[in-house]
Amino acid sequence: MHHQALQLVKRVCSEIKSLDNSKANSILTGPFLLGAQNGISEIVKEILKSFPHSITFLDEENHSVFHLAAMYRHEKIFKIVHQQSEQFKISLSLLLDNRRNNILHLVGYKGCQDRLDLNPGAVLQMQRELQWYKEVEKFVLPQERKSKNSDGKTPLTIFNEEHHELVAHETQWIISMATSCTVAASLIATVAFAAAITVPGGNNSNGLPIFSNRNSFIVFAVSDALALLSSITTVISFLSIFTSRYAVNDFLYALPNRLIIGLISLFLSVASLMIAFSSTIFLVVAQKNDMILIPIIILACLPVTLFTYLQLPPLLNMIKSTHGPSIFG
Repeated sequence: MHHQALQLVKRVCSEIKSLDNSKANSILTGPFLLGAQNGISEIVKEILKSFPHSITFLDEENHSVFHLAAMYRHEKIFKIVHQQSEQFKISLSLLLDNRRNNILHLVGYKGCQDRLDLNPGAVLQMQRELQWYKEVEKFVLPQERKSKNSDGKTPLTIFNEEHHELVAHETQWIISMATSCTVAASLIATVAFAAAITVPGGNNSNGLPIFSNRNSFIVFAVSDALALLSSITTVISFLSIFTSRYAVNDFLYALPNRLIIGLISLFLSVASLMIAFSSTIFLVVAQKNDMILIPIIILACLPVTLFTYLQLPPLLNMIKSTHGPSIFG
């Protein structure tokens, strides 16, 4: 059905080519701008391919396709316009709507909630909003960044006012997440430190661990040290979140990076603790019966697998959103 719909659009465009410009414009203006508003990139691309001058179409509020792509946060539409000539992009960026808003004013307004929720790669919605603002800011002239609309507001003023509630909501979410992860990391650090002091099997008369000459003890020592160090790293990373200013720009790189470091180190601490636990059980219990090692390994893998299943997707999305290629590139 998608393919047939696209063929229908191409056929309609080929038929409209035979009409004069005024009639063709009257027919195509509505579908072109409606397609841009709803993010239907195929219609926008096909009409723009058949009628290049359609990029100058404006709606009743004097919004172009460039404005609509930024207002409704449609990356694909924005990329299509981005591929046009610099002359077109500059002229569109200078265009003002009926309230004297340029494109940077318009992207300063908060995006529709359904568009924010539909972004699977954006764990932090505020980060995606900042990425949009920074990207559009590249296309406007320096004087346009401080220009005022009919309400006397600059683009940055509008952005800060519109996103005040979103900043407060995501600040609360980050603090809750940091609190939970800090508690978990503190428990792991406590257990790892206690295990390092009371090594499995105890010590001999010289104070050395009895099992120190066994490979499984080396595995225990290394994994327990990693669990302790990574859990402390997690605590430090999330403590830095508590002391953050929570300024708007912090949501672009500073806070996401701290969350990424904290979650990665928390995963390493959980995995290392399970390895240390398995090594301890092997040293103390499984010496006489090797078959008991198999269910121990399976049970030890369960919490690591569960943690990976629950936390890895948002972590990867956060890494991609923060350090991956631009959503507009």
